[in-house]
Amino acid sequence: MNVPSSPAADTAPDLETGSSTTIAAVVRGRRNRGVRLRTVVTVLAVLILAVFALSVMAGRTFYPLGDVLRVVFGEDVPGASFAVGRLRLPRAALAVLAGASFGLAGVAFQTMLRNPLASPDIIGISSGAGAGAAFAIVGLGLGGASVSLFAITAGLAVALVVYALSYKAGVADTRLILVGIGIAAMLESVTAYILNQAPDWELQEAMRWLTGSLNGASWNQALPVLAALLICGPVLLSQARNLGATRLGDDTASALGVRVGRTRLVIIVAAVLLISFATAATGPIAFVAFLAGPIAARLVGPGPSLLVPAALVGALLVLVADFCGQYAFGTRFPVGVVTGVLGAPYLVYLIVRVNRAGASL
Repeated sequence: MNVPSSPAADTAPDLETGSSTTIAAVVRGRRNRGVRLRTVVTVLAVLILAVFALSVMAGRTFYPLGDVLRVVFGEDVPGASFAVGRLRLPRAALAVLAGASFGLAGVAFQTMLRNPLASPDIIGISSGAGAGAAFAIVGLGLGGASVSLFAITAGLAVALVVYALSYKAGVADTRLILVGIGIAAMLESVTAYILNQAPDWELQEAMRWLTGSLNGASWNQALPVLAALLICGPVLLSQARNLGATRLGDDTASALGVRVGRTRLVIIVAAVLLISFATAATGPIAFVAFLAGPIAARLVGPGPSLLVPAALVGALLVLVADFCGQYAFGTRFPVGVVTGVLGAPYLVYLIVRVNRAGASL
């Protein structure tokens, strides 16, 4: 006598098969994303090394890679020891360090606030550092390390003001962005007023600094940026998981065990220090922090943390922009001019896209 099987018995194997298929698809997706992330990071690193080598070898006089390596290892090579060791190497190293700092800090802000407009360029931190430097140069007649100290202090102070003004039972993403944009506009007016009062010789120095330039780069400028990157970079990387959770919203992140307020404070302090030290060394190189994150997101795709890819994209952007500014045109342009030409159209496109979508900032 045949006993009919129950519906539950018939569907149990199908459920197990479906569950196994889903798990396999998830594992396969994670593996593919990991492979893509490692591939992108490797390609970016190779491109950075290639452009770095080209920047060091090329110039009014071309030095082969062998001469460059001899200089790096401390040998005295006529001509190359000065041109490569004192001029090109510090410039290229500062480009990599500043670009990585801008890219890392920019994507940290954009991810934390879930908005591509939330970069330090847009919300006033770079403007604060620039205003502090302009006041130091024009108002106080300072130079060198003193200007850097004023820029760092001003950047930190502006970040504190923006955070305080946007805090109301927590920090709302839109409120912080709008407050930052307002503070940035005010600071740019202050900077314009300071420059309007400057004598010609101080005006030239202030404008060179405010444009964002690697001219006159030295190891004394590069080493503080390296120190900031070595200290603040690991801090941001240690928050990668919490930072990723904040993309889901504050309530969801809290439900996942993330202390949202503490995480935001740590990220803001580390990112602002990176921006301030990099800006103090090179001036506010326009739009690198703004562009690095979106470019990295396009390359890596959804899912993985963008911190390392964005840092590499920032370094590559500054290296390429500086090389093009020196040799691709009939005259030489500061690196900030080249990045500004690249970034401004993207900013307009992003604002138009958001406006057409009917979304808020």
